[in-house]
Amino acid sequence: MGKKLVIVESPAKAKTIGRYLGKEYKITASVGHIRDLPANTLGVNVNNEFKPIYITMRGKEKVIKELKELAADSEYVYIATDPDREGEAIAWHIATVLKIDPTSNCRITFNEITKNAVQAAIGTPRAIDMDLVNAQQARRILDRLVGYELSPLLWTKIRKGLSAGRVQSVATRLVMERDAQIDAFVPEEYWLVSSIVTPGSVKDKFKIKYLGTMNGTKLEKRKLSCKEDADGVVGNIKGKDFTVTELKKSDKERNPYPPFTTSTLQQEASRRLGFSSRKTMSVAQQLYEGVEIGGQGQTALVSYIRTDSVRISDEAVAASRALIEEKYGKEYVCPYKRAYKNKNSSQDAHEAIRPTHFDLSPESVKASLSTDQFKLYKLIWDRFLSTQMKAATVNVVTLDAVCGGEVFRASGETIVFPGFLRAYADLTEDQAKDEDKVTIPELSEGDILKNLEVLAEQKFTTPPPHYTEATLIKAMEENGIGRPSTYAPTITVILERNYVEKEGKNIKITDLGKTVTTMLEENFNQIVDVSFTADMEEKLDDVESGSKDWKLILKDFYPPFHQQIADAGKNIEKVKLEEKLGENCPECGKELLLKEGRYGKFIACSNYPECKYTRNIEVQAKGKCPLCGAGLLSHKSVKYKGKTFYTCDKKGEDPNCEFISWDLPVEDKKCEICGAYMVWKRYRGRTYPRCSNKDCTSHKRKKKEDE
Repeated sequence: MGKKLVIVESPAKAKTIGRYLGKEYKITASVGHIRDLPANTLGVNVNNEFKPIYITMRGKEKVIKELKELAADSEYVYIATDPDREGEAIAWHIATVLKIDPTSNCRITFNEITKNAVQAAIGTPRAIDMDLVNAQQARRILDRLVGYELSPLLWTKIRKGLSAGRVQSVATRLVMERDAQIDAFVPEEYWLVSSIVTPGSVKDKFKIKYLGTMNGTKLEKRKLSCKEDADGVVGNIKGKDFTVTELKKSDKERNPYPPFTTSTLQQEASRRLGFSSRKTMSVAQQLYEGVEIGGQGQTALVSYIRTDSVRISDEAVAASRALIEEKYGKEYVCPYKRAYKNKNSSQDAHEAIRPTHFDLSPESVKASLSTDQFKLYKLIWDRFLSTQMKAATVNVVTLDAVCGGEVFRASGETIVFPGFLRAYADLTEDQAKDEDKVTIPELSEGDILKNLEVLAEQKFTTPPPHYTEATLIKAMEENGIGRPSTYAPTITVILERNYVEKEGKNIKITDLGKTVTTMLEENFNQIVDVSFTADMEEKLDDVESGSKDWKLILKDFYPPFHQQIADAGKNIEKVKLEEKLGENCPECGKELLLKEGRYGKFIACSNYPECKYTRNIEVQAKGKCPLCGAGLLSHKSVKYKGKTFYTCDKKGEDPNCEFISWDLPVEDKKCEICGAYMVWKRYRGRTYPRCSNKDCTSHKRKKKEDE
């Protein structure tokens, strides 16, 4: 009797599953997809109901041969690829190649790679879900039609090697629109007036902020828009004490965040760990497929990582509640099963991302994990555990005080019971919220507050922030652009194509991105239209649910799109990305051109490839050289993928100044400890000055403060 064959995607997953099945099972891997549309032709018969033409992927001949040999020698074949559209499509391709009837019970799926889940799946095989397969096929064909018809147009009209895609083009447009808002933003002046007050002892002093003016018994809130307004308030209160007119105290509950979905995991890993979306998914995949744990063998630590569901199984809830009671005490366990709602029913196919072995805490397996694996596993563990903990109880105090008819306010919070915050405190958000919170001593209405100092600060409204990977993913999710499996690849593509670039964490549009997106907006508005793209995603969801025919979606989309391509080829004029500089090459004498490359603009000889002369563009940077007092230049590093660095413009006291730094110097500021110049650093979304001397003792002090 032959063995039973189980086929998965990856060798790591095969090794993990092998722990839970007996010797009668043989586990092997397809190593991802084995068939796809051809790379060099359209691969879709647009005249025959969009029939796709699949071919064996390059390098997969040996894998397919081995799969056929193993299948021929097996009594049963189970295809255990991932539980989503992509996994279902891979299963269908494998079944087709191995001549397995897709309607037979050849398909098994599990949301987590644990003994119970794997053995339960083996006991309940099913047919391949062709609705899922067709949803994936429709997406793949749509993307192929858009890419293979639009990209050659971009090559002709803009530059060779460019590409356009359904989702990437919309994501690029989001970035361009945000940058346009920032460029068009006109700051408005306003003033903040505050006072340092105390009921008696200096140690009890706190800050209150201007809110408005009393009009009889009614408060009229007021914005101070100029210095004259601020001076008027300051003149009314200077040298006078305040009277507490209203004091409100209340307890409020703060509930835990939902468990992670793909999107929220990528956002939080970016904000808290500094991971790119691509890195997050790579590390998460390792935790899902399994890592070698000392004394345990190959073990999967988290559930399936491509999900937009926040549903939690009863088993996981029970396990987490027992663990919370053991670690934190019974008073920290939520008295009921806390459930979270999905936005729509199609998201309920999977669970949220969660740990799969509640006896393997991050600390207990730390020695077996890489640093990145440990960080991400702990993030998932802590977040999930917090979902079944009691809410935090916070005592809120709001105080209004009046002086000279002017009303000031202060707010303070005290955590009475930490609840879920014991396991998971969102530090970034908490810090932002805590900026306006103060510690208010015990007071009563009618108490007098001594006015110690009055402060008036000029401020200006700020534009919306540039997108980061985290906020761009959030925007894509909120607008219905793409799905969990596409967020990270989309951002990777638009960065690699140089449609956008990163400056620190900020994502900004490039000139090339503007050129391509503007052309698409003017000639193919649907392709970069947010609502159209979101509507297409909903139609693909309808295909998955079996309520819509995938071929009808393509029939509605393709004919008008194809006509637009034909019209654009005739009507769009070629865009020139190269600019003449009016300067000759120092090596061959030919004209120099300003060009756009993968990492931004650069200067090159027009006689390329015969002459390979190039040089970076020098852009004036804000500030002064800390060594000689001259100006600063910013450059894009080709070696380090467009990362910005700074040099002296050599126009100061020392024409041979060799200043160079990855960080922008703080103008006219020295370290109080060692005297070295200071530089601007970023940490958890805020910018702060730091000593440039790596050996300075201030670094050790700063590290302790962060900890």
